[in-house]
Amino acid sequence: MRRLIGCILLVLGILWAGQAKAAAKPGYIIGFSQCTNGDAWRLAMLAGMQKELSFYPEVTFRMKDAHNSSALQEKHIREFLQEGINLLIVSANEAEPVTPIVEEAYNRGIPVVILDRRTTSKLYTAYVGGNNEEVGRTAGNYVANLLRRQGRVLEILGAPGSSPAVDRHRGFAQALTAYPGLKLVGELNSNWERPSVLAGLPSVLKAQQDIDLIFAHNDRLALGAYQVCKQLGLEQRIKIVGVDGLPGAHGGIQLVQDGIINATLLYSPGGEEAIRMAMKILRKQPYEKENILSTMVIDSTNVLTMKLQTEKLASQQQDIQRQQELLRKQRDTYASQQTVLYVLAAALLGAALLGLLVWRAFRANRRINHQLALQNQEILSQRNQIQAFAEQARVETEAKLRFFTNFSHELRTPLTLILGPVEEMLTSGSNVPAAHRHDLSLIRRNAQRLLQLVNQLMDFRKIDVGKMPVRATEGNLVAFVREIMDVFERPARQRGISLRFLPAQPVIPLWFDANILDKVFFNLLSNALKFTPERGQITVSIQIVAAEQAVRVSVEDTGRGISEQDKAHIFEWFYQGQQSVAKGSGMGLALALGLTRLHLGQLAFTSQAGQGSTFVVTLPLELPANLKASDAAPLPAPLLTLEEGIAASPAETPLPALAQGATSEALVLIIEDNPEVNAFLVQKLRPHFQVSAATDGTTGLRMAADTIPDLIVCDVMLPEISGLEVVAKLKEDWRTSHIPVVLLTARSAPEQQVEGVQAGADLYLTKPFNPTFLLESLRTLLANRDKLREHFRRELSVDTATVAPQRVDQKFLADLTAIVEANLTRSDLSVEDVARSLGISRVQLYRKVKAVLGTGVTDFIQSQRLTKARQLLLTEELTIAEVAYQLGFSTPSYFSTSFKARYQVSPSEFRALHTTPSA
Repeated sequence: MRRLIGCILLVLGILWAGQAKAAAKPGYIIGFSQCTNGDAWRLAMLAGMQKELSFYPEVTFRMKDAHNSSALQEKHIREFLQEGINLLIVSANEAEPVTPIVEEAYNRGIPVVILDRRTTSKLYTAYVGGNNEEVGRTAGNYVANLLRRQGRVLEILGAPGSSPAVDRHRGFAQALTAYPGLKLVGELNSNWERPSVLAGLPSVLKAQQDIDLIFAHNDRLALGAYQVCKQLGLEQRIKIVGVDGLPGAHGGIQLVQDGIINATLLYSPGGEEAIRMAMKILRKQPYEKENILSTMVIDSTNVLTMKLQTEKLASQQQDIQRQQELLRKQRDTYASQQTVLYVLAAALLGAALLGLLVWRAFRANRRINHQLALQNQEILSQRNQIQAFAEQARVETEAKLRFFTNFSHELRTPLTLILGPVEEMLTSGSNVPAAHRHDLSLIRRNAQRLLQLVNQLMDFRKIDVGKMPVRATEGNLVAFVREIMDVFERPARQRGISLRFLPAQPVIPLWFDANILDKVFFNLLSNALKFTPERGQITVSIQIVAAEQAVRVSVEDTGRGISEQDKAHIFEWFYQGQQSVAKGSGMGLALALGLTRLHLGQLAFTSQAGQGSTFVVTLPLELPANLKASDAAPLPAPLLTLEEGIAASPAETPLPALAQGATSEALVLIIEDNPEVNAFLVQKLRPHFQVSAATDGTTGLRMAADTIPDLIVCDVMLPEISGLEVVAKLKEDWRTSHIPVVLLTARSAPEQQVEGVQAGADLYLTKPFNPTFLLESLRTLLANRDKLREHFRRELSVDTATVAPQRVDQKFLADLTAIVEANLTRSDLSVEDVARSLGISRVQLYRKVKAVLGTGVTDFIQSQRLTKARQLLLTEELTIAEVAYQLGFSTPSYFSTSFKARYQVSPSEFRALHTTPSA
């Protein structure tokens, strides 16, 4: 019986401890502001939240439906803030009206999770939702494969102005630009619901009966499109693609399986992920701010697998709910039994029986929790398989980006070694024979052509990965095209080709990106000049088409035209034509088409064999506000090279004379891993500077710290440690922080140049570079460093000799000044003593002080002593001899001589001039 009582007391103690632990577990209140619950997709989002919340019984969940009203949604969020919620989840009805109240909640310290629709601000804790632009791109690529890259497409958009509709349309349109055979012939707006399609689609299909495919922004719109097609007898001919991919009897998966629509794109509601993110935030666990849900195409090839998976997940969820209900009942039983135990503790037999029941219930709970954990693990494994497809696509895109970057760098480095010596030989003024000068000009012209091809490859990469923005400024299109044509005047005249320019008006104002259109018109004129025979004619005309709100620029030639087999492929990347005589890169026309579409324009052509070709660029008169640059940028100069050999002669492009001022005493350190470029730089700089060289970043940093050079020229792409890291380490070390650094690299993108300047580089030059310009830049940097050195010298010449450590160089001067001031009384203070206190060598200290102040260390110590002497002489408490000995001068006479040499008065005369005799 004692053992039985002990067991009962033990069980009661365990129950009491468990109750105390459960009571100590914190509870949370989560508020969810939903824009609407009026469609199946939103109901699936709420169901996912409820399913995930079943794992967190400590959470109180409150949901408020705004019924598509932004004002009501703002009111709901304010009510949540007054109710004292711990976390807010918002699915915005409209981005701009809801943003202020979301920012207010965030600024109050309440975590905010944005679900599906973004706000216009970045003031939120985390975002969970799909990438609507990626959904559009995936749909566009799938449509291209489904139609075999040929066909006419109609797009049914969601509510006008809503962010999902805008982003899906943008991604879909961008994807179609890669397939010239696909035409987006029409758009139909809707309110996301099927009746709007039933009302508006029949008239569109009757007007355009040659539509091959309809892309609807959700499955409800796709179902409406199918019903309209069936009424018109077009259901067998027109293919339909939707978005959402919901399970269930009326979901997109079932529509695909029934053959009503051809495919649907999975767009996860994100309810479960939003609750998981909320719990990570509330429990102070690590989380990502941006959580983009993956998408995939569901068609006849995988619809059965997806349906089986969703049905299995639903079945498992039902099992989980049944087990959770059983767990709840077990917990209720446990609570009632616990109450009975406390009330009937004196009844040993009843307590023993109740303890047995509690023990069995505990085992059952543990078994159920184990089963739940196994099932959750299986669900996570299936979800990870789906996400693996999206990850594979991302890895392939990154590999392509690295290939183009490395390819550009490998080409620019040998071009540097070609163009640099050639430019110097052509502009040096030496007596180069005419034949040799002609050959050098030929080398330069073809090297520049190689550089142009490299730039075209980089433009292709930017368009392919969406990294080329449009920055339009307002200008005169006629004058812009006229400047580009001027480049072609001389080569056309040499071949007897008539170059005509026929603008309809002398001035045509237009918003356009000069950097983009310059490449478009240059490629078109270059092609026209290449394929036009001698005594032929090229005509460029510009006219406004008021009916289309557009401007047309036509480039017409009298060449041999384009063959029928080439017409279908003329705009494909790297296509050179079946019967082409003048072989090129195959990128010019494809690049022109991509850039024109990027500018929201169109590029078309007409051609007849033997009669010439006409290429027409159509540009909109008005561009969206997001494509207009806030600050006007100057128009770029036209390109200086043509495939046929347009290049300015050396006499036409004189280089400025080199500035004087840098002497051969200056030490320049070169850090370049390419042996030939390294040797080329050493050869060009050695006549003007002392030069040392390193072939990797680690060696360069060591040589910089040992020798303290006056200037460093460094490549960006270095083995082991990059040039950007070298610059950062140089600027962090006070021994080398003052040294100007010039970065030489083949990475020419604007964002890469900004990255180099942010790292601390004083100048960023791209390969290939002009050796004369590099030399001039180095001399200018050294001249500016002399001005900065004079600034520091003046700053240290005032009465207070301590410099505020605002920068690394100033901190070095502050430390140096403090050490000298602390040892002013020592007459035997040497340069070695100061260097030892700073932890550097005597040579490093001398070069650092010489570089920053332009003076020696001994002169600096003497200056500090004399500056301190002026302060002490202003008081009459010390005699002149005492001041001399206190400041470390060996004799008063030496002190007087040094003081007079510095200030032109003796110490006694200085005291007499600056002190007032006592009464």
